[in-house]
Amino acid sequence: ICLFKELDRNVALQVEETDSADKYAVSGRGQLHLTVLIETMRREGFELEVGPPVVIYKLNEETGKEEEPWESVEVRVPEEYSGSVIDMFNGRKGELVDMGLDDNGESMTVIKYLIPTRGMLGLRSEMMSTSRGTAIIDSVFDSYRPKITGDISARDKGSLLAFESGVVTSFGCENAQTRGKLFVKSTDETYKDMIIGIHQRPGDLSVNVCKTKALTNMRSATKGITVGITAPIE
Repeated sequence: ICLFKELDRNVALQVEETDSADKYAVSGRGQLHLTVLIETMRREGFELEVGPPVVIYKLNEETGKEEEPWESVEVRVPEEYSGSVIDMFNGRKGELVDMGLDDNGESMTVIKYLIPTRGMLGLRSEMMSTSRGTAIIDSVFDSYRPKITGDISARDKGSLLAFESGVVTSFGCENAQTRGKLFVKSTDETYKDMIIGIHQRPGDLSVNVCKTKALTNMRSATKGITVGITAPIE
């Protein structure tokens, strides 16, 4: 109900009902628009589950073909990271428009690309990690073009999921941190299939962070060896 009330002041938002009574299809003007809505609802105390974002396709009445949105992207990044940025765009079906040095005299490379909006999903966070937070990204809608056949690789890393409901233990974190980076710490409560971290490989993986150490009267050869627990990602 709150989503439909939001339409009175958020005129760019669209809400549609689905086959399920507790699911709604929400459309907006880009990722930032929907991110602000989700964060506002979270701060107001709503509990919600969000699915992966998808782009809005449209049918060209003249050609009869399905089209998808493309964006014009300009990236300013230090020269040492320009190669990694170009590889990232090429892997997401981007088309290089222009490339050169910044006019301000700094050792910054300016890269301009045309890329499908599908390829932009998750690109910003990945690029910031690759460039160590030095990249400056500007994007704007360009046009609709014929849909590219096949899937566009949006993420090269999956998620770590909680194997069962319970309380996170330090022993479980010690074993799980070898699989990727965690969002949770010891004494946090989790539920089954909750996203608790970033997998270091493609695909999702269930890990048991609630696992407790077996108490026995046997001493092992590695009893004195301990592994430090990495701080979780905030």
